[in-house]
Amino acid sequence: MRDEGNIPQNTIWKLFTRDFILVFIAFFAFVSANHALIPALPVYLTKLGSNERQVGVLVGVMGVAALVSRFFVGGALTRYSEKRVMVVGALLFALTFLASIIFRPFWPFLLIRVFQGIAFASLHTAAFAYTINIVPVVYRGQGIAYFMLAPSLAMAFAAPSGMFLANRYGFTIFFLTCISLSLLSLFLSWKVKERTSSITPEQNTPARSGFLFERKVVPPGITSFMQMFVFGALAAFVPLYALQCGITNPGLFFTANAVAIIVGRAFGGGILDAYNKEKMILLFIFLSMIAMIILSFSKTLPMFIFVGLLYGAGGAFFFPAAMAYAFEYAGSSSGSAVGTFNAFMDLGMALGPVIAGIIIPFTGYPIMFLCLALICLVNLCYVQFYVRKRNNAIPSI
Repeated sequence: MRDEGNIPQNTIWKLFTRDFILVFIAFFAFVSANHALIPALPVYLTKLGSNERQVGVLVGVMGVAALVSRFFVGGALTRYSEKRVMVVGALLFALTFLASIIFRPFWPFLLIRVFQGIAFASLHTAAFAYTINIVPVVYRGQGIAYFMLAPSLAMAFAAPSGMFLANRYGFTIFFLTCISLSLLSLFLSWKVKERTSSITPEQNTPARSGFLFERKVVPPGITSFMQMFVFGALAAFVPLYALQCGITNPGLFFTANAVAIIVGRAFGGGILDAYNKEKMILLFIFLSMIAMIILSFSKTLPMFIFVGLLYGAGGAFFFPAAMAYAFEYAGSSSGSAVGTFNAFMDLGMALGPVIAGIIIPFTGYPIMFLCLALICLVNLCYVQFYVRKRNNAIPSI
């Protein structure tokens, strides 16, 4: 373990290499197109005459496609370089936006959304794998924290900007802008230095199929699954609960959450490599649990903003710490390990709103948030009494 004061002053230059910056901007452009689409897509589909059930299917199918694709992308990364997979993902994403201008719901658009899920899984997994493998291992937590600023910044700026474009200039201009962002991502991905495939010696066998699941990542992956389950439920139902409490602008909760994440990752990334990751993960899960408990009793805008800041502070550090810890735990940062870990996160994000939506009619919002706090408590116990003990029992290699 290193003290924070012992971190060399030139760490930033070891992290912010040419390739790191190129991949970061390419990833930012890519997720900006995706985040712009999230609030705009339901509006677009409704204007084209889709009903609520069709909108739900068309919005959700991308996540399912991305989840399934993660494992195949992990397999592809044992044969091809991350750069090539990123280029393919960005190109496919651009083509899906072009197809969105031409085709209309339901079935043609369903196919478009499936390909968007495949494209998202391809670039997202490959970009993370590339970044993890070019960042020095001793600064991996800090590097992941900085890299994960990209989706946070995209969430803060792309979503409102996308809706502004769609409302002001129409959806054709909106989709053309998303195509431009995808092509920018493609161009920058093409400019990064070619790495050899992320295949490891134990994977180098002809019998390997294209579907790869890294079982060593499963224990820490389950931890991230539970946290993403909480986040997915939170993102889906905090706006409705806030409106029920008489708060007219629930978006301020997410603004507070995004500010805490951006500030935390921008200025506090160094602590991820300075202190014990297991203890930090426990701390940040605890912060999430406290935030859920407070939220269940919150009725005013200041309280919602406070919870947003508290939950954002935990999330800012939990996910980079959990990802870095997962690859240390598994002893691998291969494409299949990255894909498997992200698949657990995708699954949690997908199931959280579904399960919470089933619970709310029977319990109401406050009890549902207390149920989310209980999930955090279960996660705390799981990390403390299973993951940590199992990791300590594994001899160092």
